[in-house]
Amino acid sequence: MMNEFELIQNYFNWEHNEPSIELAVGDDAALFNLLPGHQLVTSTDTLVEGVHFFKDASPSDIAYKSLAVNLSDIAAMGASAKCFTLSLTIPKLDHEWLEKFSSSLKESSRLFNVHLIGGDTTKGPLNITITMMGSIEIDSAIKRSGAKDGDDIYVSGDLGTAALCLKKIIDGESPNLNELEKLHRPVPQLELGSALKHVASSCIDISDGLEQDLSHILKASDVGASIDVLKLPLDESVTEYVKNTSDWSLPLCGGDDYELCFTANKSNRDQIRLLSENLKTKVTKIGEINSSKELKINGYDGHSSSYQHF
Repeated sequence: MMNEFELIQNYFNWEHNEPSIELAVGDDAALFNLLPGHQLVTSTDTLVEGVHFFKDASPSDIAYKSLAVNLSDIAAMGASAKCFTLSLTIPKLDHEWLEKFSSSLKESSRLFNVHLIGGDTTKGPLNITITMMGSIEIDSAIKRSGAKDGDDIYVSGDLGTAALCLKKIIDGESPNLNELEKLHRPVPQLELGSALKHVASSCIDISDGLEQDLSHILKASDVGASIDVLKLPLDESVTEYVKNTSDWSLPLCGGDDYELCFTANKSNRDQIRLLSENLKTKVTKIGEINSSKELKINGYDGHSSSYQHF
């Protein structure tokens, strides 16, 4: 019977060549160095079976998404991701599952150039907790609290595709490949986030729905906003869905987009357009910040259905 330490050694003790990491997996704690003049940026997310993924979800997809959702938080701060810890709770020792999960996590960490430096394993209902660590120059982080009256509001990418995919699965329909990719393998906007750190006045990643996450910016900044549903960026399938149903709740409240919502002074419009072109990343202006301290959504009179954790 494999014990905890053998499990870690066999599946999660990878070599790394990151010079800032002095001590990684295998000791009581990890050590990594920050460059002078930099701050530590850290974020933690937990994915739970039956809440964040289905019971029959692919272990490869679970590993990728567990990493990606944390990287999206780092991107929203404008920071550079460096390393992460993994706390893995599993109901039993399933070597086939562990092999697929660890292989995908290893591949994904190399894709995004981040390094596993420690964590914990225990027995129980399946859930995965990743704590991501990164760094950013002091006083450069993009916070939620910086939006100002008159700022433009932007979002990256398209909205609602992952929510439409989830709806189709629940309704017994077959999502297309693009929809499945958006739900199971979101791409964190790391390059855009880093490029925005001296441009955006505030930023948040869209994990629980645009309506709710933009509201977090408004509350932190003590401002209001007006957005227009007709300006929301939608892919072909969501466009068709809205056309047929007049239901804007998916792109507004659906969640799981892991795109960035940010604000910026009007004087930065040309710079943002150039960033979008250079990074080949869609960035769309959807509204403006105002002093009302309320969120007005033009073209939508439905109730909020954004994801609630409790």
